[in-house]
Amino acid sequence: MTQKVIIFDFDGTIADTVDALVTIANRLALEFGYIQISADELKLLRNLTAREIIKYSGISLFKIPFLVKKVKGELKNKIKDLEPISGITATITELERQGYRLGIITSNSQENVIEFLKCHGLDYLFEFIHSGVTIFGKTTIINNVLRQRQIKPQTVIYVGDETRDVDAAKRANIQVVAVTWGFNSAEALAREKPDFLIHHPSELLEVVQ
Repeated sequence: MTQKVIIFDFDGTIADTVDALVTIANRLALEFGYIQISADELKLLRNLTAREIIKYSGISLFKIPFLVKKVKGELKNKIKDLEPISGITATITELERQGYRLGIITSNSQENVIEFLKCHGLDYLFEFIHSGVTIFGKTTIINNVLRQRQIKPQTVIYVGDETRDVDAAKRANIQVVAVTWGFNSAEALAREKPDFLIHHPSELLEVVQ
């Protein structure tokens, strides 16, 4: 029997980084020429796709790679203050105990992810951590990781909290579990038609069977 591989997004899926990222984004708004995010606007943005958010914010596409780099650098200073999503530690630990191969694909930096995992005693659970920057999805990164590690798409389940995670996984022809405890709302995620939509980490143990 082929061993199943579960690939996680990091921000908003494993680590509770949404508030920290919003704070950083607001601080950088003037420098990069986009609007700041109020509490009411955050509710609106949770219902939008990545493309819609970029259009709404008014930021230039050419500035996005530079913004992402700056955000990663600022988030590095907050890593030790961040906490895992409630319930995710127990779920990931149990998945590893059951023999699943676990990995992370993220637009955050590998350094930030490793430091966070070490802070919370989770680093030994993951076989690989791959960092890459894409504006509209992670399909190319997912395909590259599968090819490099000789992983068959039919053995993979991707877990993420954003509409672009669902889109990327579907384009890579792998199953996707959308989680509602991160950035995008349950309604926005449901519109993308993931294979599974879950509301608590413990539900992941059921849907991956």
